Amino acid sequence: MSLDPHDLDPATWLIAAGRPEGPGDALNHPIIATSTFEHGGQRVYSRGEATEAWEALELVVGGLERAHGVAYASGMAAVSAVFDQLSVGATVVIPDDCYHGVSQVAATGEKLGRWAVTSLPMDDTARWVEARATADLVWAESPTNPMLIVGDLEAIGRAPHRPHARFVVDNTFATALRQQPLDLGADAVMQSSTKFIGGHSDLLGGIVTTRDAAYADTLRSARTLAGSVPGTLETFLALRGVRTLAMRLATAEASAATIAARLAEHVAVDVVRYPGFGAMVSFDVADAETADRVCQSLRVIRHATSLGGVESLIERRSRYSDTVPPGLVRLSVGCEGTEDLWADLARALDQ
Repeated sequence: MSLDPHDLDPATWLIAAGRPEGPGDALNHPIIATSTFEHGGQRVYSRGEATEAWEALELVVGGLERAHGVAYASGMAAVSAVFDQLSVGATVVIPDDCYHGVSQVAATGEKLGRWAVTSLPMDDTARWVEARATADLVWAESPTNPMLIVGDLEAIGRAPHRPHARFVVDNTFATALRQQPLDLGADAVMQSSTKFIGGHSDLLGGIVTTRDAAYADTLRSARTLAGSVPGTLETFLALRGVRTLAMRLATAEASAATIAARLAEHVAVDVVRYPGFGAMVSFDVADAETADRVCQSLRVIRHATSLGGVESLIERRSRYSDTVPPGLVRLSVGCEGTEDLWADLARALDQ
């Protein structure tokens, strides 16, 4: 019997949905290591026809927002798929503080004459609403990376716009468990499944969800032509990881709130940013050299890029951009004990 996400708690849906259901079936979809299939069945070639696990991942993640899911080989493959649907001469709006890969895609396309780009502060709602009226693609990110600015997605989503314009939200930091942009007027949502969906820092993946069936079909066709399909092992790992998303996020979020409050009281910390939900915290210390010393002297928290895993990760983000404060440290809080994480941070900051 098929499950309906409307009838279930999101945590239940994540665990129960998308599993084999026949008598004697395996509990989990197996890894199917093949590039091609015998003619006469549903599947022909693995660049175009998904395996059962791939379809299950799209069902589970898409079902959280009652939407169609389209999985990709990486978050950047998902980003590129959305941008690639734009016509030459299109107008694009992005946050002035967003994932550097997105800003690079936007800048590269503009340099090649494919589109014109406007960057806006994510919290300047009036300008976003105004831009929505004429833009072909409005790409929002909330909370932003790494300043953790929360935008008014509903105001942007409900704003007047041209019939074929698209409003797309990068929801990687919040996930569908903390906000659902499709309910707020977004046409599509992108998430890097490398992060909270996978949850174990062991895969690359991305996914776009949309309630527009025709747009989902367009994205699938583009994925097939570009060859940006998710790998078999990566799909298996992402599907396994998403089963525990609700528990992982709740644990990490509780620690993040505690740590953010304590950071705000520490003499070595100038500014703390925490949006009040999720597992991401950023804070400023005196300068880049101090930030590097803090990151390098930690023992429990790992000094590495990326986020959303069970392990806490930290880094100085000005290594990637000169538009953020030089001493800005981004912390992805994981599932370790809260007091162990704080003891590690406090020792590094005290030094």
